[in-house]
Amino acid sequence: MAPSIQLKTLTGKSIEPFIPDLARLRIEVFREFPYLYEGDMDYEKNYLSTYSQSFESFFVVAFDDHDVVGMSTGLPMSHETDAFKTPFIDRGYDPESIFYFGESVLQKSYRGLGVGVQFFVKREVYAQSLKRFTHTAFCAVERSENHASRPSDYQSLDTFWHKRGYRKHPELQTEYSWKDVGEAEETNKPMIFWLKKLSD
Repeated sequence: MAPSIQLKTLTGKSIEPFIPDLARLRIEVFREFPYLYEGDMDYEKNYLSTYSQSFESFFVVAFDDHDVVGMSTGLPMSHETDAFKTPFIDRGYDPESIFYFGESVLQKSYRGLGVGVQFFVKREVYAQSLKRFTHTAFCAVERSENHASRPSDYQSLDTFWHKRGYRKHPELQTEYSWKDVGEAEETNKPMIFWLKKLSD
């Protein structure tokens, strides 16, 4: 990891001052394919309130000097909304045993320097420290291979996630709605979950 980048971890209420930075980064980074997120601060405030209300939420903040250039989040699945919990309950998983990873967002010029790996490592260490979780999980949007906005040089993160020990579970699926860049209306997007079993 580049020596200019420093990582800071925060939990519970201490994350609140960084919520606006996370909203900014989400809107910036998720405009890219495959999310194509138009960006809406009202949506951000509602979505991120889940983290600010959880006493066990976890943030990893990446700084370059005093600038926040990236952030990664997590919280117990049991603190998440029903849209995230229901697919697991329906498949016989106990949300109380799963720690959910929210987003990892990093400005483009800081990618490929090892920050993304550390985002996963630090969240997993935190989940294990709570001593009640058997799995960590996250979800990712599913876009068609021939999507009109798919860049010719686009590289999926699937290989990166596999290297971190995560496996895709198509049977665990939810939907989230947002407005794609340039679109007038929100549409539902399929979100597929990935899981990793934590070591004992």
